[in-house]
Amino acid sequence: MRRLCETAGLGLVRHTSSVIAATSGAVAIGDLSVAAGVSSTHLAQRFKELIGVTPKRLARSYRFAATVLSINPAGPIDWADLAAGAGYFDQAPFGHEFRAFTGLTPTRYVEIRRRFLREPPGNVLDSWPLRPIDFLQERQLTTR
Repeated sequence: MRRLCETAGLGLVRHTSSVIAATSGAVAIGDLSVAAGVSSTHLAQRFKELIGVTPKRLARSYRFAATVLSINPAGPIDWADLAAGAGYFDQAPFGHEFRAFTGLTPTRYVEIRRRFLREPPGNVLDSWPLRPIDFLQERQLTTR
């Protein structure tokens, strides 16, 4: 415990990551570094060193997860509203981010989710909103 307390930047990373988590990633990283009184470069270096990703990457992950969990595949989806609610300025960056995380377009992702909804209860994906792309691709190949 003594060594952990001595780790340079640990308190900074803990506090900043808790703010990122509390806001579901909808926070400007520049604002966090200003509030902490450090440069954005210093903040990014401490994050990379201690947890392996930058604060921006962590925020993107939280924001994407919150967005995916807010999608109701059983109903109609207003993509512009969803993108705006997730903090994207328009649909194009949202689509790029979606593909970066899943390998799928948002529309294709929902098509696959809807197909799983039609399958019998007890499906392994019933309680798992985020799926590895390898499983999805394997599933697509076996259902064609």
